[in-house]
Amino acid sequence: MPLYKSIIVNNTTKVFIWKIDESLATLSEGIVLTQSNTDRLQSMKSELHQRGFLSIRHLLKEVGYTDQDLIYDTFGKPHLKDGKYISITHSHHFSGIIISEDVPVGIDIEKQRDKIVKIARKFTPIEEYRTIANHDALVSKLTIVWGAKESLYKVYGKKELLFLRDIYIADFLFADKKTTGEIAYDGETTTYTIPFLEFEDFTCVYAY
Repeated sequence: MPLYKSIIVNNTTKVFIWKIDESLATLSEGIVLTQSNTDRLQSMKSELHQRGFLSIRHLLKEVGYTDQDLIYDTFGKPHLKDGKYISITHSHHFSGIIISEDVPVGIDIEKQRDKIVKIARKFTPIEEYRTIANHDALVSKLTIVWGAKESLYKVYGKKELLFLRDIYIADFLFADKKTTGEIAYDGETTTYTIPFLEFEDFTCVYAY
């Protein structure tokens, strides 16, 4: 299908989300990959991952870029050749990108699943959420927190950060549609704005 959702964050930053319901053959049409990305695509064992990979290239095409414009550094963080900031995400049948002209950005899409409650202590102090009696609300909130931390991890773009130690997400109300977060690492603390939205049992979180 065409673009599922686009969000104008501000004058220099935009989010684009794709719903992946096309076949692999359809997604391959009109997309030219570099040799390294052709090899990467062919090495993927899951067709779902292949479709996600190609859907990202369609999102790039939506905003005037090609696969050749996207490069990765030694940490695996994506960059655009023209110097703009980009972050990429893919989960099941949704993918997304965030592009900014002037600030580092991160984005994450997650499927809302019950297992987030079981693993919560690995990424956030679960005691902070014991007052949430409604199970669905707990899943929703923890998914937002996880997505927020993933987004900040992508902003930083290196491997040293620990979710429990180095990334903090401020408490929030669902009605706020956003929160704030901090990366505190190597003697420096940086604060980010983190909006979130939910659709079709998925959560999208982005940071800038």
